[in-house]
Amino acid sequence: MNFNLRTAASLALLGLVNAFTYERLDKNNALLLIVDMQDGLFSLARDFDASVYRNSMYAHAALGKAFDLPVVMTTSSETGPNGPLPDEFAQWYPNAPLIKRLGEVDAWDNSEFREAVVAANKSQIILAGITTDVCKTFLALSLRDAGYSVWANHEASGTTTGYIRDMANDRMRAAGVQVVSYFAIVSELMRDWRNIPGAKEIFPILDQYLPAYGMVARGHRAAVENGTVLMGEDILP
Repeated sequence: MNFNLRTAASLALLGLVNAFTYERLDKNNALLLIVDMQDGLFSLARDFDASVYRNSMYAHAALGKAFDLPVVMTTSSETGPNGPLPDEFAQWYPNAPLIKRLGEVDAWDNSEFREAVVAANKSQIILAGITTDVCKTFLALSLRDAGYSVWANHEASGTTTGYIRDMANDRMRAAGVQVVSYFAIVSELMRDWRNIPGAKEIFPILDQYLPAYGMVARGHRAAVENGTVLMGEDILP
């Protein structure tokens, strides 16, 4: 009897420890951060194929346009070897704060950057940057410490090796950072294909930045417009 009581108590405690609340991204409560995705630092992103990573980096930056999110950008020592952000980012967000840090490794240590994030008045942060283990991780941990919910786009962040990336992602997860894919971010922000933005607005974006899914849409369109059911296909369940 005592054993059963102890077991029940242990299971109840375990249930409390493992309690989980699913917090979904809300496009009306989210801020997009573009961190140190600089021309000179791009070469440090060696854990992904360069072409794949460049596409992922631009896909992350374009989230602000797709979902009308407020954006804060920052660079580190851009007049040195790190260089500037890609020109397209400034063209996409001409009115967004661009904080040019002169020495702070963790962007949260820069008062102008902190003020820009606070001024956005959002509690959810979507983040990516170079390098994954330093500028991105330090900022993600600081944001968690400050009380923000953080979604780290792992595809749009780069570092020198896959091993270092995996260790950094584990460190962030342990602090409650949600390390997620680009498609997961898009899907949570959209939530329903019938929303606005929804299928009409998102399919062209996926066709550009997530071609695997873009081709699904193209294939469906072609089947509807020109498709013919072949012999044998008609008897498939």
